[in-house]
Amino acid sequence: QVQLVESGGGLVQAGGSLRLSCAASGSIFSINDMGWYRQAPGKQRELVAAITSGGSTNYADSVKGRFTISRDNAKNTLYLQMDSLKPEDTAAYYCNANIVRKSGSYYVGPSVYWGQGTQVTVSS
Repeated sequence: QVQLVESGGGLVQAGGSLRLSCAASGSIFSINDMGWYRQAPGKQRELVAAITSGGSTNYADSVKGRFTISRDNAKNTLYLQMDSLKPEDTAAYYCNANIVRKSGSYYVGPSVYWGQGTQVTVSS
C-alpha cells in the first residue's frame, strides 16, 4: 500500500507564508511526477504546481512568483513554499503523486495517489 500525508496547513494573514509538506510512504519503487492541487468551496479542484522526477516545474499563473514547489527524492517528500499569500489562496490543498509500487516480486503502476488534504486559510 502507498500513503500520502500532507502537513503544514493553517491560518495566516494576507502577505504571510506557509510551507506544506507531503510525505509518501509504503511499498514504493519509484515516484514520477508530483503535484499540489487545491479546491476552494464551490469550485473545482485546480492544479497549483507540479514537478517531475528530474525537477522540472510548472505553476498556475495565479501563483507564479509567489509559490515554489520542490521535492526530496531521498525522503519521498514533496514541498510547497507559499509566500505573499492572498485571501484567494484559501482552499484545501492536496498532494498528488504518480507512483510505481512493489508487490512481492512485481511492480505495479504507475498509479495516481492522493493525500487527504490540508486546509489553508488566509485572512484579509
